[in-house]
Amino acid sequence: MIKAVRVRRDGAIDVQTVLCFAVPILLAYAAWLTSVVFCASNGARPLLIADATFFPVGVVHGIGLWLGGW
Repeated sequence: MIKAVRVRRDGAIDVQTVLCFAVPILLAYAAWLTSVVFCASNGARPLLIADATFFPVGVVHGIGLWLGGW
């Protein structure tokens, strides 16, 4: 029978853990910023207000812009 091994780390956070948290946060921020800049430059004021007010709307719209969905 194989037993699961628990690993406990004390001390500073390792690089892998920092990357697991930082990469999705930075990607979400970049997608939101892409959406805000796109809406501001193209005069889409209602969507700009929605992007600035509701962060998830901007993230979804920014990712959609990256992938060419709209």
